[in-house]
Amino acid sequence: MLRSTGGNAEALAKTMQDLMADVVRSAGNDDIRLFHGENIETDICIVLFHNEEKSRAGESPLGQRLAAALKELGQVYYTVWRQC
Repeated sequence: MLRSTGGNAEALAKTMQDLMADVVRSAGNDDIRLFHGENIETDICIVLFHNEEKSRAGESPLGQRLAAALKELGQVYYTVWRQC
C-alpha cells in the first residue's frame, strides 16, 4: 500500500498508470490489481498475484522493485500474504 504525501490525486494517477504499464510488462503471467482508497484518493493498493511456486519464495523481485520505486511518492507498506 502507498500513502502518497502529495495531495494531487490526478498527478498520482498518471504516475501510477505509467509505473503500472512497466510493471505489467515485467509480470508475465502474474495478475496485478490496483485500488485506491474510498475516502483518501491518494491511498493506493497494488496487489500482485503470483502462481504458487513463486509465492513460496516470499517477497518477489517484482514486488521489491515496485516498493522501491513507490518510496519516492510517499509511505510504502509492503507485505506478503498467502491464500488459506
